[in-house]
Amino acid sequence: MAVKVQVIFYSMYGHVYKMAEAVAEGARSVEGVEVSLLQVPELVPDAALERTGAKAARAAFAHVPLAETAKLPEADAIIFGTPTRFGNMCAQMRNFLDQTGGLWAKGALIGKVGSVFTSTATQHGGQESTILSFHTTLLHQGMIVVGMPYSESRQTTITEISGGSPYGASTITGGDGSRQPSENELAIARSQGRHVAEIAKKLAR
Repeated sequence: MAVKVQVIFYSMYGHVYKMAEAVAEGARSVEGVEVSLLQVPELVPDAALERTGAKAARAAFAHVPLAETAKLPEADAIIFGTPTRFGNMCAQMRNFLDQTGGLWAKGALIGKVGSVFTSTATQHGGQESTILSFHTTLLHQGMIVVGMPYSESRQTTITEISGGSPYGASTITGGDGSRQPSENELAIARSQGRHVAEIAKKLAR
């Protein structure tokens, strides 16, 4: 049977979506792995999304199905993507995870592989704290937390501005959101997807 990987993200302007696509691409590169790309529901009113330009940006990934908490146990690995909000995950992702209490009570996610990637506006705006604080939820669920080992040497790049850490892939958007994920950041994201899928495949044997 195929190893199932869910890539679940929230994106307001498309940066995390692009990273999620790269993560999914990396996971799909592992033979015998089936990948689902999913997004969590929006909480911001349409009027606010329209006013900030987010509604138009979200049209690019409106086709991506919504994640369902009831289907999380079907996955062997779940890779979460969230933009930072003051050094933590965004409210949309928090709301989604707060609905998994029933799964926690049943131990439904124990032994599943969990991993996280993120985006921030600045280099030091929560790249690491967002992922690390996300890990506590995965640990409460009994998941096996997987990061991004330094065998992915792109995360040591200092010749250009780049996200990426041993905790997971990340991208820097700029204060106005004009910066898109770089090829270095996307490559790290693909590597994370592949790494998580390979571990999930080993555990499923």
